[in-house]
Amino acid sequence: MEDFAGLNLVGQSPAFLEVLELTKRFSGCDATVLVQGETGTGKELIARAIHYLGARRNFPFIPVNCGALPDTLVESELFGHARGAFTDAREARRGLIAEAQEGTLFLDEIEVLTPKAQVALLRFLQDLEYRPVGGAVVRDADVRIIAASNANLEELAKETRFRKDLLFRLNVLAVDLPPLRQRGRDVVLLAERFLSRLERQYRRPPKSIHPDAVSRLLDHPWPGNVRELENLIHREFLMTDGAVIHLHCLAPRGERREDTREATLPRITESGFQEAKASAIARFERAYIVELLSRTHGNISQAARISGKERSRLGKLAKKYGLERVAFARDAGAS
Repeated sequence: MEDFAGLNLVGQSPAFLEVLELTKRFSGCDATVLVQGETGTGKELIARAIHYLGARRNFPFIPVNCGALPDTLVESELFGHARGAFTDAREARRGLIAEAQEGTLFLDEIEVLTPKAQVALLRFLQDLEYRPVGGAVVRDADVRIIAASNANLEELAKETRFRKDLLFRLNVLAVDLPPLRQRGRDVVLLAERFLSRLERQYRRPPKSIHPDAVSRLLDHPWPGNVRELENLIHREFLMTDGAVIHLHCLAPRGERREDTREATLPRITESGFQEAKASAIARFERAYIVELLSRTHGNISQAARISGKERSRLGKLAKKYGLERVAFARDAGAS
């Protein structure tokens, strides 16, 4: 089998090995691939593996965050534009498709594309031809398309929030990534790999994971998947002075559900129903906005599209809980 570890794809669980087998198989053709999975499961890593294991490996791999494509300029971003095509077009510019010529265009978070952008992409996928905005010549594209989503596109299509015909075009080949909680001891293999990398990066002595910490790793639900694990190991590596990492920040095996239930109920029932309800709603709203702004790096417009709320309403909620957009943009720049 290919050296998937060299592509940062590590795991031995049956579910993950099946994904690797599909990745290898799909790298041998040029058909469009749709990669789906929860946030943090490694969708871009799979897309890169398909590209670098295939015949297009010596040509560009161009990743695009669909939420960052401005609706008013989506065709210009994808197809490029001629000089003078619009007010700010002082010179001709190649689009993302031209940048990916003979290589792969990776469309991440495809679910946040606006209806206008979905139509433009569908039209391109039908015959792989496009015309730069303001241009007179139709051009052929020699490019492979890989799309990714952490949403259920079939459900979105049923709700008319995503075009069915576009879904059919994208879903020629499919890879469904399992969440980390379903990958068994892969979590331990990944944690050890992250430790080895951090030892080299910071030129520090080796650290090991305590047996009790292994149980904690296996028991944690990992809502943020591999990305959450990587951030946790990074933090614990830097904060642990000794040679053994204990991961006391994770609850021991078997205690999480019971402790949470017993500790939470008395606090909730100390207040009246309406007060407790308002407090729970406030906690949810703040947590939701924090995760949303973290995911979009502080881009309120993109966050509004993902959440389905008006931009002004979302901005008021962020302000209500003292969440500054620039702080999330700054954190993204430092990562």
